Amino acid sequence: MGITQPKWRALDFTLVGMFAALMAIGANITSWAPFLVIGGVPITLQTFFCVLAGAILGRRLGALAMIIYMLIGLFGAPVFARFSGGFGTIVSPTFGFILSFILSAYVTGLITEKSNHPSMVRFIVAALAGMVINYIVGTNWMYFAYKFWAAAPKGFSYSMAWGWMLVPLPKDLILSVIAGAISPRIYSSIRKSTSYHRYVA
Repeated sequence: MGITQPKWRALDFTLVGMFAALMAIGANITSWAPFLVIGGVPITLQTFFCVLAGAILGRRLGALAMIIYMLIGLFGAPVFARFSGGFGTIVSPTFGFILSFILSAYVTGLITEKSNHPSMVRFIVAALAGMVINYIVGTNWMYFAYKFWAAAPKGFSYSMAWGWMLVPLPKDLILSVIAGAISPRIYSSIRKSTSYHRYVA
């Protein structure tokens, strides 16, 4: 059999837009508290909404939602953390986290799509895998940014970069597990409302 291309419906685009909006909300929901910025890395809920998008929408729509979120911010809307935006954000030490959301959502969706009837355990594993990618890509980008083009804090090192990430890690671990746990019911509901998009062999 050949490979069929998915036909996206209005509900799909609505969901993509919704998750792009949730990313903007998650980026700034803690902005009222300056102490929630560690080493220039703001504590946000973006990782939660990113892996949730991948788990619920699948790899293509989940990644698309993250791409749209990134483009909205790059074109000037204040949707990134601390209400920032614009093309200048590309040189920010934390821009790697924004880029990583695309890959995180894609991988999360890819893992869930490996099964026609994914279990809660699979959803949780997928969400945790997405979180790990978010940390690896984002933290390494931050390290190289501080080393090569951004003003690094005194005594900055690779271990310091990862040390900063230990602060939000418990929060993201817990929220990723929660995202995986709540995804099956939402996922099943959406499947009943619209076609599930994947390549069919």
